[in-house]
Amino acid sequence: MMEAGTLSGRYELGDRLGSGGMSNVYRATDLILERTVAVKILAEHLSDDERFVARFRREALAVAKLIHPNIVQVYDTGIDEARHFIVMEYVEGRSGAQILQRQGPFTPETAAEAGIQACAGLDYAHRRGIIHRDVKPGNLMVVGGPVGGGPMTVKLTDFGIARAIAQTRITQVGSVVGTAAYLAPEQVRGEEATPATDVYALGVVLYQFLTGRLPYEGSTLAELAVRQQNERPLPPSTYNGDVPETLGGAVLRALEGDPARRYASADELAGGLQLALRGEDVTLPLEEGESATAVLGGEEATRRLDQTEHTELRPPSPSRRPVARAPQHEPAAPAPAPHAAPAKRSAFSRFARFVLAAVALVLIAAAVAAAVILATDQATGVKATEVAGDSVDRVVEEFKELVQKNTE
Repeated sequence: MMEAGTLSGRYELGDRLGSGGMSNVYRATDLILERTVAVKILAEHLSDDERFVARFRREALAVAKLIHPNIVQVYDTGIDEARHFIVMEYVEGRSGAQILQRQGPFTPETAAEAGIQACAGLDYAHRRGIIHRDVKPGNLMVVGGPVGGGPMTVKLTDFGIARAIAQTRITQVGSVVGTAAYLAPEQVRGEEATPATDVYALGVVLYQFLTGRLPYEGSTLAELAVRQQNERPLPPSTYNGDVPETLGGAVLRALEGDPARRYASADELAGGLQLALRGEDVTLPLEEGESATAVLGGEEATRRLDQTEHTELRPPSPSRRPVARAPQHEPAAPAPAPHAAPAKRSAFSRFARFVLAAVALVLIAAAVAAAVILATDQATGVKATEVAGDSVDRVVEEFKELVQKNTE
């Protein structure tokens, strides 16, 4: 349905700036303050959920208190003829997702600067008790720099929306919220979001900014989950030789699966990026028995991106092909063994490996279901709960096939 006219007698709607499963966003004029604003009108299936609307308005009011140059300011929220809306600062720029789609990866310096600015906004919010929960390229607005030249400003948007959705019946299939590829391992396990989970998500974003790829990918949801559990990302320089090893190391530290080895705060990540730009090594030593690059099934740890919201990039052009490939090792010859027991243990460990992955896969199913609801770059006419249920069923079936294939 095309929105038109004026909201609450104050906000005169203009061109539609974007649309998605959650909302439509319009350029509008505040007739009282005589300024241009952005108005986000909630989708009908969200507006019909009273509990969501109540929580959304409370979150919007909390976020309205965040006044920072690296956060899109929330001005107002209200309802007009069953249309629930939120009024925000109008940003004359493009999202990180749009830049990646149109122009490809950022230069290392620009990616680092974008990360440092995003960290400033996140740290400000974290110190006030607000976790973003949905950091991804589509929620980073970029003004200047790769968009129009000159000084660059990065602004985080959509604070609080993920939390509002997490606490309503819309996510009854699970409690994990966020686009699947950006979820920290502890979120996949169902643990509470913390500043460190936002740091992980921003690490995924920075990896994309540098390489045009996600650190973990898979052709199926089940494969993606198994990769996240069993692999370490390849250094960004594997795909972009212009990325300094020190900068890649800072990004990989943000992607550590163990929160104790990850940057504990956005401020720490910003400091790591600054040190890396000066050529200082910020990586932590590997733990005993840990390899720098783990490869599952002899395949690369990352692949080309699909054209979906959580892989919102085009495939790399030939000019951006990886300059160095992950070593493809032939399976090592088995060491001589005096007894048959090692072979049995190998079969058992392989089976156990996939059984243990079941827990992660069930939880990632919930994450993906929530991701469908949160996707804002593509419109959808299907009810969110129906899509969520289909996603869960599909992950379960994929897992069954995966276990059968690897235990035969």
